[in-house]
Amino acid sequence: LFCFPLQPCRSVLTVACEQTEVLLFDPISSKHIKTLSEAHEDCVNNIRFLDNRLFATCSDDTTIALWDLRKLNTKVCTLHGHTSWVKNIEYDTNTRLLVTSGFDGNVIIWDTNRCTEDGCPHKKFFHTRFLMRMRLTPDCSKMLISTSSGYLLILHDLDLNKSLEVGSYPILRARRTTSSSDITSSSGSSGPRAVGSPCHQNDSGPLSDKHMSRSSQREGGSPRNSLEVLTPEVPGERDRGNCITSLQLHPKGWATLLRCSSNTDDQEWTCVYEFQEGAPVRPVSPRCSLRLTHCIEEANVGRGYIKELCFSPDGRMISSPHGFGIRLLGFDAHCSELVDCLPKEASPLKEIRSLYSHNDVVLTTKFSPTHCQIASGCLSGRVSLYQPKF
Repeated sequence: LFCFPLQPCRSVLTVACEQTEVLLFDPISSKHIKTLSEAHEDCVNNIRFLDNRLFATCSDDTTIALWDLRKLNTKVCTLHGHTSWVKNIEYDTNTRLLVTSGFDGNVIIWDTNRCTEDGCPHKKFFHTRFLMRMRLTPDCSKMLISTSSGYLLILHDLDLNKSLEVGSYPILRARRTTSSSDITSSSGSSGPRAVGSPCHQNDSGPLSDKHMSRSSQREGGSPRNSLEVLTPEVPGERDRGNCITSLQLHPKGWATLLRCSSNTDDQEWTCVYEFQEGAPVRPVSPRCSLRLTHCIEEANVGRGYIKELCFSPDGRMISSPHGFGIRLLGFDAHCSELVDCLPKEASPLKEIRSLYSHNDVVLTTKFSPTHCQIASGCLSGRVSLYQPKF
């Protein structure tokens, strides 16, 4: 069992399962509503609601399927375009375009307004090596992409109507994210590790200054679809490689939440990075868009499995898989808003409560968008629902 988003407007909990199934529950009564036993031909990885009734699923069978809650006996349509496991689904509410990403390295745009039984029009929007996760910010102004090689890519001022062929987008300088203490230092952030850029412009190494154009230096703002390449700072990992396995966005667009594991799988961290907007610190060196504000070391249980974490609907708490349970984490002990308790230097996340009810490693957790409720799912397939009291 990998992830189970809660539908935003109605009380339906949808669960994506390893063995081709999608389960539907009433989260209030915990009643099982329906099983889509052959939703796909391989593991189901993600589910995304487009509106109150239409939702999409993606799978290791390389396809995306559209479903209607009013008629679950058959799919609305099946979308073909990826050539490897499809792992993420996003939806741009401004353009009503579906956005998917997979382990083929492709981000594909689908025009669901023109769907037929045979599929819907689509185009490749972006490609990068080692792609793990892809997210849109709540206002759909940025796309974030994480990679297994430890890079985080940010497409600024997003325009999904323009496909990004190799070399067609301005490159912002690749660099390590800063902590608070680094902001006043000189241009001194170190560049990416020499494992090769995730972008195809330079397969042999990090992005170089020759890729920097005058228009890409963010003097007062970035051009459409300008690409920033970062290596997020991870505590204790400066001299070791790491993989960004989980990527989430703050519901108000203030920060991004990452789960990182070392390349040897012997350490995991949950990290929060604040978005920094505005003019660059130096005209010739764009300021890094992200700053590490909070972090915490995670239980090294279930090596090799990806653990999906999430923000609460108000953004004050984080729910994180932790061994055979979950931890509720806050920016401080009072669950304050992030903007009200920004530390001068990266600080530990505060553990508010731990919840344990599983007999196997927890892989995913999700807050209900409408109720005081949290769901978690473990490797053996058990789903638990909590109504915590503080």
